[in-house]
Amino acid sequence: MIAVVGGGQLARMMAPAAGELGVRLRALVEAPDGSAAQVLTDTRVGAASDEAAIRALIAPDDEDAAAVLTFEHEHVPNALLQDLLEHGTPVHPGPDALVHAQDKIIMRTRLTELGLPCPRWVPVPTDPDAARSVIADFLAGERDGEAVAKTSRGGYDGKGVRVISSSDDVADWIEAAASGAPPLLVEEKVPFTRELAALVARRPSGEVRTWPVVESIQRDGVCSEVIAPAPGISAELEERAEQIARDVATGLGVTGVLAVELFEYLDPATGEPAVSVNELAMRPHNSGHWTIDGAVTSQFEQHLRAVLDLPLGSTDPVAPWTVMANVLGSSLTELTDALPALMERFPEARVNLYGKGIRAGRKLGHVNVSGSDLDTVRERALAAAALLRGE
Repeated sequence: MIAVVGGGQLARMMAPAAGELGVRLRALVEAPDGSAAQVLTDTRVGAASDEAAIRALIAPDDEDAAAVLTFEHEHVPNALLQDLLEHGTPVHPGPDALVHAQDKIIMRTRLTELGLPCPRWVPVPTDPDAARSVIADFLAGERDGEAVAKTSRGGYDGKGVRVISSSDDVADWIEAAASGAPPLLVEEKVPFTRELAALVARRPSGEVRTWPVVESIQRDGVCSEVIAPAPGISAELEERAEQIARDVATGLGVTGVLAVELFEYLDPATGEPAVSVNELAMRPHNSGHWTIDGAVTSQFEQHLRAVLDLPLGSTDPVAPWTVMANVLGSSLTELTDALPALMERFPEARVNLYGKGIRAGRKLGHVNVSGSDLDTVRERALAAAALLRGE
């Protein structure tokens, strides 16, 4: 039995892999009709911040205790996880690792200590006058007078991130931080040419496996498309990105699946492509959905293997190219209304719908298409996803 905190699409997509392995999942879901609750037979309704709910999820009675606790998101009280670990409940990833995905200042500090490539950055003091001074000094050293400000906790899918040219652009965040909201950090605005993601899995005994590095294409701060493998990436840069992912997983003691989101940019000293770490996610990730149909072992099966400390599966691709296209919002009343036309026009497309209510920009599902010609694969994946959006 694996206990999972979170009832969204990531927990939902763990279910088929668990069923194939004969592993039971019990999930803490936010609502009885939520994404994961629609497909899992064993769920409990509660908030991820509710200590009693998480304890009940792990051990509702002495006969049915979970063997391990894992997550589909990072928004879980770290002190509770530390207490569970100290009292004998395996927690993967553990709280000492998970904090690096919860707090960007802690993450940047540790990655810098490990010598891993990061954008130039500084923490912002919580005192408003000091904050404005630090931000002004940082901006003065930037090539275009712009930088990226981030809230240290709580941001995802473009939230909690702003491009700024003055402290006035984050005046509300500065005041909030002074009143107890998460502190800020400011980073250089990396002149990246594209975004990459390196997906890695590590189990407690130390085995590590990486998938091919992918290109991630964003729309309004949200992942819209993933191309696997990243087109045109050199063998040297791919190995560098994969080694960074392995170093992060090992250096932070991560167990389970880890996504390392990277900026690719041209090194001004050499003119050659280089990479810098943008964000971390210690769980299955949008950039890895292509693995469900495009790799020997999906990220969801691999995550379950890893948290149970089972030997990890092959991460080899099963086709030269796989493209994942996200379905972000739709004009349809029901996404399933598009299935007849989609299946007729794109019989090779693999559709995964999340059972969510339709809302503008919301992640409602994705489509995977694999094949030997990238242009064809990409065109058909995007067209199939467009049908689900009602286009």
